[in-house]
Amino acid sequence: MKIAVTGATGQLGQLVVAELKKRVLAEDIVALVRTPENAIGLGVEAREFNYSKPANLADALQGVDNLLLISGSEVGQRATQHFNVIEAAKSAGVKWIVYTSLLHADSSSLSLAGEHLATEKMLKESGIKHTILRNGWYTENYTGSITGALAAGAFVGSAGEGKISSAPRADFAEAAAIVVCDESHKGQVYELAGDESYTLNDLAAEISSQTGKNIPYNNLPETEYAKILKSAGLPEMFAEAIASWDTGASKNDLFDDSKQLSKLIGRPTTPMADTVKVALK
Repeated sequence: MKIAVTGATGQLGQLVVAELKKRVLAEDIVALVRTPENAIGLGVEAREFNYSKPANLADALQGVDNLLLISGSEVGQRATQHFNVIEAAKSAGVKWIVYTSLLHADSSSLSLAGEHLATEKMLKESGIKHTILRNGWYTENYTGSITGALAAGAFVGSAGEGKISSAPRADFAEAAAIVVCDESHKGQVYELAGDESYTLNDLAAEISSQTGKNIPYNNLPETEYAKILKSAGLPEMFAEAIASWDTGASKNDLFDDSKQLSKLIGRPTTPMADTVKVALK
């Protein structure tokens, strides 16, 4: 059985490959990446794979049985890119696709949901066996802002009192590796999120506790938060998107208490406090 992972040099993809190597022979893993030279350190076969160059995708998928399709990072282009991959998988005879979607994609107000739902629909219509991993928020999405919060003396956002059921990328990567190695998961849709939920007030309190500094959470209107992100150097469209996702979080779009992620990985998900600790090292 040959397992391929798209975006294998990305933040999630690298972790998935490492988890797969614990479960199958390295020779049975294929890293699908834009630049194979960058994948040498993964210790597996690397093939050139660019979502936006459909002419070459089917060749790169030859001999692949199970494909983990990690959603692309180019928001606004992903539906087209994923269509290219799914069509290539059909041509190459891929037997099963596992796709990383978005938590509650069918009911979420997040702007990200549309492209994920479109991809899920493509998979249903493709005729290929598939599994949907609806990933919740990565805790790193928030802990990556800790340095800036410490410098500014406050953690800012627009999530209000929304509950966030996040987990670190490593937990989601472990789940993806477990699923793509076990065909009993075919046809399933999993809502994956952390066991524990927290608000950004809770996150700020944890940062304060671990640093010994008073770092309050300042909740801002979406437009004001977007302005701060732009002033920090983020492109306008990305800053506005991040702020809108926080507004989605205020509506509990990032909350889930089904504990399907911990059931898949066979252990509790990593607490937010642990990820904060890592970020502060």
